Amino acid sequence: MKRIGVLSLLTFVALPALAWDIDTLMRDLAHHQGGRARFVETKSIALLDKPVVSTGELLFTPPARLEKRTVQPKPELMVLDGDQLRLERGKHKFTVRLAEQPEALAFVDSLRGTLTGDKAALEKSYKLRLAGSEERWTLDLLPDDQRIAAFVLRITFGGTRNRVEWIRYLQADGDSSVMTIEPDEKK
Repeated sequence: MKRIGVLSLLTFVALPALAWDIDTLMRDLAHHQGGRARFVETKSIALLDKPVVSTGELLFTPPARLEKRTVQPKPELMVLDGDQLRLERGKHKFTVRLAEQPEALAFVDSLRGTLTGDKAALEKSYKLRLAGSEERWTLDLLPDDQRIAAFVLRITFGGTRNRVEWIRYLQADGDSSVMTIEPDEKK
């Protein structure tokens, strides 16, 4: 019988734990079917004395439709559908074609790319850095494009397995927001 060195044995034993990586996370996220969730978003804005907290509902239909219905503090509807962003605030309604706004498109693609596990889409504009484990992971998106970096310093997603549980945006001007996401069990 051949002797196995301690280092070789440790490497062999550790391999299953190392099997979880960014490709595995992307594959897991790609299998998520979308759905409804409740959110709480806290925005810290330099011009305001205290953070702005909003609550509402998210609805994601892969691969490209995301609705964000804010209930508090004021009703608002934001719908990302393919190349269009529609926003409704009270009587005010407007639509933007994202192709005409490359920086906004890259920002939207960070969200959709993560939710759908599209690593190639994310790597078009961001450097990706994964930390943690399958049970508790964080994925940092660091802008690779100076036009995006002029607005966003970092976007961090956190979650477990194939679920995004929170998103943190750090803007170049120092403003930030954190959104916690809780699945809506009544679909």
